[in-house]
Amino acid sequence: MRTPFRTTLLAILAALALVLASCSDDDDGGVATSGEPAEVTTETETGTEATDGDDEAAFPVTVTVDGTDTTIDAEPQAIVSLSPTATEMLFAIGAGDQVIAVDDYSYFPEEAPVTDLSGFDPNVEAIIGYEPDLVILSGDRNDVVAGLAAVDVPTIVLGSATTIDDTYTQIEVLGAATGRVGDAAEVVANMQSDIEELVAQVPERDEPLTYYHELDDTYFSVTSETFIGEIYALVGLENVADAAEGAADAGGYPQLSAEFLIDADPDLVFLADTKCCGQDAATVAARPGWSGMSAVQGGNVIELDDDIASRWGPRIVDFLASIVEATADVDAGVAG
Repeated sequence: MRTPFRTTLLAILAALALVLASCSDDDDGGVATSGEPAEVTTETETGTEATDGDDEAAFPVTVTVDGTDTTIDAEPQAIVSLSPTATEMLFAIGAGDQVIAVDDYSYFPEEAPVTDLSGFDPNVEAIIGYEPDLVILSGDRNDVVAGLAAVDVPTIVLGSATTIDDTYTQIEVLGAATGRVGDAAEVVANMQSDIEELVAQVPERDEPLTYYHELDDTYFSVTSETFIGEIYALVGLENVADAAEGAADAGGYPQLSAEFLIDADPDLVFLADTKCCGQDAATVAARPGWSGMSAVQGGNVIELDDDIASRWGPRIVDFLASIVEATADVDAGVAG
C-alpha cells in the first residue's frame, strides 16, 4: 500500500516538474529553463570570531543556503529537524544529542526523537512548543520560516539534492550550524573515500548495462539529472528514462509507461517502492508483458530499501554499495 509520505512526495515531484517546465532563466534560485535540467545550488559561508579551528568557539556563525543567510548566535542545544535526510546528517556528524524532536518520518537512526510533527504540513505553533533554538526544514511550507522568524527561531532550509556534491555541502552546512565542523568534514571525507573504493570495484564492460529505477508502481522514475541518477552513473549504468518523451521537461522525475519500459527492455530493474507499494521481483514478473523482459528473465530485479534509495544523506554510500553488489556479475544484454 502506498504510504501518505510517498503519495505526498510524488505529488511534490509532479508539481516540481510542472514548475520547472514553465520557469524562465530570469527566475531566482537556480531553476533551469524549460528543457534544461534543474540546478540546485547550496552555498556555505561561515563567519566566526574564532581562528584556531575550535568548533565550540565558532559562534556566532552565519550559513548561507541558496542566497539566504541564517545567523546562529550560540551552539544550538534544542534542534528540531523536519527533514528525514537532515536528521540522518545531524546524527552522522555527532549532533544527535542536540536534537530534541524530529518529524514523523525521521525514523533513522533508531535513537532519533520521533514526534508527530510534520515536515510536509508544518505547524509553527507545534514547532515552537518544543522551544527550539534551531529548526531544519526541507522546504518553506505554510510560511513556517516567517512564522519562526517572528519569534526569533533561526531556520535552515535544505531542499532536495540534485548532485552528490549537494549532499556534501549540506552536511558541511549542518556541521557549521551545530558546532560540528570537524565532524562534518570527517563524514564527508569518509563518504568520498568509501565511494571511491566502491567505484574501483566496478568491472569493465564492453557495453554499459541499462537500468530502470522505479519510485512507485505508477512508473515514476528518475533521470540522470538527479542525485540518484548520478549514483547509478558512478557504476557506469545507462538510464533508460533519459530517452523517454518529455523526460527532459519533467524536473528529473518523469512518469514513464509500461509500454515504454517493455520496449526499452532494461538489463536491470531497481525497485525503490518495496515499502510504499509492496513491489518485489514477483509482482514485477506478474505485470502484463513484463515476464519476457531481460531483467526479469535474468533475475535482475533488485529490491531496494525505499528510504536509503531516496534520501541524499550519508547512506548514499549504502545505496551505491547495493548497486555495485547487484551488478557485479551481470553482462549487458544477457539474461542471467
